[in-house]
Order: sequence, then structure tokens, then C-alpha cells
Amino acid sequence: RGVKPYYEDGSVTIYHGDCRELMEEGIGSPFEVDMLLTDPPYGINLQTNYSKLSGSTKNYKPVEGDAVPFDPAPLLAYRKAVLWGANHYHLRLPEGGGWLVWDKREGSGSNMFADAEVAWCSFKTPIRLYSHLWGVNRRSEKNRWLHPTQKPVALMRWVLEKWTEPGQMIFDPYMGSGPVAEACRDLDRRYIGIEMEEEYCEVAAQRFDQGVLDLAA
Repeated sequence: RGVKPYYEDGSVTIYHGDCRELMEEGIGSPFEVDMLLTDPPYGINLQTNYSKLSGSTKNYKPVEGDAVPFDPAPLLAYRKAVLWGANHYHLRLPEGGGWLVWDKREGSGSNMFADAEVAWCSFKTPIRLYSHLWGVNRRSEKNRWLHPTQKPVALMRWVLEKWTEPGQMIFDPYMGSGPVAEACRDLDRRYIGIEMEEEYCEVAAQRFDQGVLDLAA
């Protein structure tokens, strides 16, 4: 491959660019990946100026690609895939598989946005529920407001612990701020991530406190 990683440390590799183009170059090939775990744009044109909401001061840039319907077809070649937000594009997914439910209220009250989020699995599994408070009030990462659709590292650890093994390769073509990358590091999984926004590549790399590779080198 002639593509230089944005960040690489032996277990975590991050690429900056369009995942569709990089996947055509062989990055994250289905033949070397044990699980695809990602949170793609949903195609809902999410309004990301949260400063208008009670309890928030964040005004994020729009999510790249979210203004058009999301096509999951390129991700369906992976034997084991977990796609968050799939309720928004479920008509473009094959029949079968399974569903995961993330309860963002942790069993009580109501969330500022959705009370829960769901992921589609390409493999058969009964519906599984994970509860973890997330929103203006959070159970974890209380001072880490990194991305408008940020997911908790704890959620990604839960997925990885249930359906992968140490040493396996995880691919995340819509990396965002890198919660899957951090979960992989925590659990001794290998990781390849792609992110179109350089700002988030840097945020993800800084999770590991080892700096960012010089893009000009």
C-alpha cells in the first residue's frame, strides 16, 4: 500500500481520508479484518449546534456526509459487522442478522435526544441491551466532549468483549473521535481506523498521548 498512516503505534493505525477511496486501496480489507465496528453518518442532516440546547455550550461542525442518505453496501462484505444508527438506513440492509440496543438513560428519566440507540449486526444474535448514561449528564468521560455523535468507550468495550477475542483486527471506517480505537487498546485488539476530518484524526491520536505523525514528512 502506498498510503501513509496519520498515526501508527503497532496496535492502532489511523488513516486520514475518504474511507471509500482508502478501502479501494485495500485499507481494512475484509480478508484481514475480524470485525467491522463503526458509527457512520446516518443520512439525517443532524443539527450539530448544541449551544441552543439546555445545559450545553458545544457548537460542532456538521457531520461529513450526513446530509445525503447513507449507503451501507460497501460495509456488507465483512463477515462480522456492527453498524450503529442502522435504524436510519435499515431498508438498505439485508434481512437477518441481529440488533443491539444502547439505553442512554440507564433505565430511568429521559434523554435530551433519543432514549436509546441501536446497532445492526451482520451475525445472528438475540437482541442485547447495554445501559450507560450519556447526554448532558454522563456516567463516563464527563469532560471529553469531542464529537457531535460521540459514543462512550465503555459501549465499544462491551461490543468487543462479547463478540471478539484479544489480538483480533477491528476496522472502523468512520472513526470520528476514536472511541473504538481506545476500546481496542484497552482490550488488546488491533485496530485500523479511517476519518475524513483531520481534526478528529488528531483528537483520536491524542487519546494515546504519543503525538501525531508529521503529515509533511
